[in-house]
Amino acid sequence: MVGLRHIFFKHISVLLFALGACFQTSAQINADQVMRVGQNSLYLEDYILAIQYFNQVIAAKPQLAQPYFYRSIAKISLEDYRGAEADASKSIELNPFITGAYEVRGVARHNMGRASEAVADYDKALEQLPESKGILLNKALALEDAGNLDSAEDTYSTLLRIYPRYDNGYVGRARLYLQKGDTTAALADVEKALQINKNNVNAYVIRADVAINRGNQFDRALADMDEAIKLQPQYAGFFVNRAFLRYKLDDYFGAMADFDYAIQLDQLSVPALFNRGMLRAEVHDNNKAIADFSAVLKLEPDNFKALYNRALLYSEIGDYKSAVADLDRVIGEYPNFAGAYFARCEAYRLMGQTKMAERDYSRSMALSKNPVADTTGEAASATADGKQPQETQQQVSNRFSSLLTIADNASVKEEYQTQGIKGKVQDRNALIEIEPMFTLSYYVVTNEIKESPYYIKEVDDINATRLLRFGLMVTNHPPQLTDEENIDRHFSSVQYYDSYLNTHKPRAIDYFGRAMDYYTLHNYTAAIADFDKALELTPDFAMAFFMRAVARYEQASASQAV
Repeated sequence: MVGLRHIFFKHISVLLFALGACFQTSAQINADQVMRVGQNSLYLEDYILAIQYFNQVIAAKPQLAQPYFYRSIAKISLEDYRGAEADASKSIELNPFITGAYEVRGVARHNMGRASEAVADYDKALEQLPESKGILLNKALALEDAGNLDSAEDTYSTLLRIYPRYDNGYVGRARLYLQKGDTTAALADVEKALQINKNNVNAYVIRADVAINRGNQFDRALADMDEAIKLQPQYAGFFVNRAFLRYKLDDYFGAMADFDYAIQLDQLSVPALFNRGMLRAEVHDNNKAIADFSAVLKLEPDNFKALYNRALLYSEIGDYKSAVADLDRVIGEYPNFAGAYFARCEAYRLMGQTKMAERDYSRSMALSKNPVADTTGEAASATADGKQPQETQQQVSNRFSSLLTIADNASVKEEYQTQGIKGKVQDRNALIEIEPMFTLSYYVVTNEIKESPYYIKEVDDINATRLLRFGLMVTNHPPQLTDEENIDRHFSSVQYYDSYLNTHKPRAIDYFGRAMDYYTLHNYTAAIADFDKALELTPDFAMAFFMRAVARYEQASASQAV
């Protein structure tokens, strides 16, 4: 099962590397305060807003390294790897002793396919932190992707000697052993990882792969995929691969159910759509199968496997013109694929175009005796002399009609060593989560459980006065500000209140409104100051008390993290 042999996402999530800000003077802005607000935004994963704050600091003090470093973290979290690399490089230029900058740049370069350069950055970081768990893991993963398997194994050995109870280290080395074909060593490391952490989803995925590599033990692999799905029930790729295993075990209904659910989770999943189309074709549900292949082709117009299989189905339902159109494209890409000529021959014959059918039939018979050079990258890799591997016509035909699996089925992600920082690496499993704290917000995110905001009478009363520039809502899931236009609205709103309060008699509602803008922009210090002023003018302003408490809590949480 090809997909389960490569279990790691190329995408590598990054956590904050906690460094203290060291600004001592001010320019036109209070650089210290803006820097802290930017760090708060990073902590809350509001990356676009964080970038805007760091832009302000950089504009005021371009000689400082930290804002470039923090901005590189925000950019890499948004998958702007080129921008993250540039910022990390600038940070290193200004201060070569920021270890995290080398690590961020290594992660960015790894994601851009430059694994050898990533290794060099990790080596530089290890000069300063030679026993960093995260950096050693990152280096091992990069070495593996660079093809230096022996060096990667040595790095894993170093990592596990220092951290013998690091489950992800064993999982990473198991993946390496599997790549080297040593299933016995891979299984031993997987079992060790599960002894340490029975909730390590990657370990179950690799053990499933080992079972497949050891004599197609699909039942054992299925049991492990069941466990993986229990731990990550929202990942569509697991359902695609479990469907593949169920198909191999002749459980067609179970396979179809998994493909359906995978598509519910990810409507853009090409493997799920393609495989469901193949399964529907196998049970002669031709029109729905054609719909699935058409959906694949909308996402990937040059998916020739989908084109070929859709062409066969068009022929089955009598739409020979569409079949020929699809086969023309397949043959244009694979001019030596005998099966495509034979399929087009049949379509021409049934359309009554005898000469065209005879021509394709002759071509098909001539090609059927010759091997085909693989140009898709789906078969074996090129040989040492650069020549493409040869496949029989039957092998090519089988490849065009085989199910797909998910290659990036699970991940041991590159990571930073952090203390309590909120981030993306999910290496802990919490079965029960307390609902987040309620707050007031100008924005809400609806969800499946509750489709409308919560109600508090005092909030409704404030909105009824129409004295705020934006409507307040009650939520315990405030969204991140990802739209620069919305962010700019609140900066402009602060400026409006500044002008209004300088030219009019101050009112509690005006301080409250500006405080809410500051709160939305994660400037908790300024928000608390304005809530204080609102309460001085209106001591019984309940929502000002409430939001001041929320702002103080958020400020304390962010300060502890940063």
